[in-house]
Amino acid sequence: MPSVSAHVAITLAQHIDHVFGVMGNGNAYFLDALERETTAEFTAVRHEQGAVVAADAHYRASGRIAAGTATYGAGFTNTLTALAESVQARIPLVLVVGDEPTSGPRPWDVDQIALASAVGARTYTVGRTDAAATTVIAIEHALTYRVPVVLAIPYDVAAVEAGPVPAASSPRTPAAVAPKGGFADGMLNDIAAALRDAERPFLLAGRGAWLAGAGEALGALADATGALTASTALGRGVFPAAEYDLGVTGGFGAEGAMELVRDADVVVVFGASLNQFTMRFGELFAPGTRVFQVDVAPAATHAHVGGYVRGDAREVAEALVERLTPAHNFGSRDGNAVDAAPNDGASPAASEVVLRPWRESVDVAAARAYDGGDDLAPDGRLDPRSAARRIAEFLPEDRVVVSDGGHFIGWANMYWPVSSPDRMMMIGTAFQAIGQGWPSVVGAARARPESTIVLTSGDGGGLMAIADLESAVRTAGGRGCAVVWNDAAYGAEVHLYGLKGLAEEPMRIPEVDFAAFAAAVGAEGVVVRTLEDLDRLRTWSAQPAAERPFLLLDLRISPTVIAPYQQEVIRVNS
Repeated sequence: MPSVSAHVAITLAQHIDHVFGVMGNGNAYFLDALERETTAEFTAVRHEQGAVVAADAHYRASGRIAAGTATYGAGFTNTLTALAESVQARIPLVLVVGDEPTSGPRPWDVDQIALASAVGARTYTVGRTDAAATTVIAIEHALTYRVPVVLAIPYDVAAVEAGPVPAASSPRTPAAVAPKGGFADGMLNDIAAALRDAERPFLLAGRGAWLAGAGEALGALADATGALTASTALGRGVFPAAEYDLGVTGGFGAEGAMELVRDADVVVVFGASLNQFTMRFGELFAPGTRVFQVDVAPAATHAHVGGYVRGDAREVAEALVERLTPAHNFGSRDGNAVDAAPNDGASPAASEVVLRPWRESVDVAAARAYDGGDDLAPDGRLDPRSAARRIAEFLPEDRVVVSDGGHFIGWANMYWPVSSPDRMMMIGTAFQAIGQGWPSVVGAARARPESTIVLTSGDGGGLMAIADLESAVRTAGGRGCAVVWNDAAYGAEVHLYGLKGLAEEPMRIPEVDFAAFAAAVGAEGVVVRTLEDLDRLRTWSAQPAAERPFLLLDLRISPTVIAPYQQEVIRVNS
């Protein structure tokens, strides 16, 4: 007869096709049932943190929920940093773990429910009679609230027979949030009127707009208003018309592009939380700019927002396009219609949209260009700007970029364009964590088996997660490439605290040969000291994926070149 663990595995596999993890005493029966009785694919990682990171990356790359698994106690506590990142980033996933027996904790048990709650994750504990139903509830909770959940199997019930697996209902997923009521309708009218009258309209989209599938509607809105567009770091590629797009806002943005954003007189933000980095610490928009926000959060998320609509980005964008058509009469705040002004032939009807010449009169391509850097920095090491630019020339077009955290994150975000938000993931930035890069490759590779997965990592984070270098190489194979920005330091700390006169020795890392690490686990490693050394990336990209190895580029970069976003951080903290 199926066990409680089998009930969990079989039910989970009806809705999730990938599980990542490390086997241990607490999840052994679960993994046995997953392997023997389901079609779900299990991918082993070498550190429990990687189980959550891989499931997180899988969702970001594909939009499909995945699961991680670990044993109880030490196995579970190893997942907490990654779990906190997924909570902060609002990523749905299920973490299946063993837990203390129902009879009470053993000497090596900890209060896992309290620990999960401390980082913002809810725990569902299965029993002998409700394991299948509880599994469905856990999945439904994760999808509804876009958060990770913990599904715990107490040790003394894991192998208990539970009878035939019952037919479980499918998890319900929430409907799109539609703007409702007279106030929302009035605010939509206000936004439409502001865009109609704006001389320099600007649209900004974040990851929420991508999740809502708002790209086409936002493109239509930009065309209807003549607006320039841009995205947050997590929303790049949402707008279909690249010729009018300023790229990424905030510290990753090009200086010329950010100057144009400050020229905007009306801004509408879709699906972006407007955090301090996107907002350039409050300086993204000029004083007096009218800022409207559209999001599913209960209220506006920044003090600069003057008007807010709670709603799905796609639905709101479509509603605004409808209001900006010549046939539409704007309603007042109370919903009563306002008649359009008569057209006397001397001016367009009040309800007509007059395309403003702003986006046609500026050189968008020049505005979004970045400093190309020098071949080598004054200290003789690689300039990361020129290296990033050269790497972008050689990377395969089908790339999905996954980024660890650290000072280096600016280089890929500035110099490596991607076609859509699900092709650039920064796992760790929501919780300001490093050391989640290598297992990100695992999740992205399973989610996008047709694409080349490119990791961008620093030497500090790369060492912290080095256990899962083997997992990345094994999983991605020739579809995997890693760029390690090796400055022999925790760069962000050196640039921020070294400048303040703090002792730098704790911030330094003896230079590590990552190329040798790569060779040890069956990959090809290349130490890159000059731009010419990057030719191996060019020849590698030209090979069929099935014939090439996982490639690791160990870039010996100068620690003296400070990323622009880091310069902003330094300025704010000085």
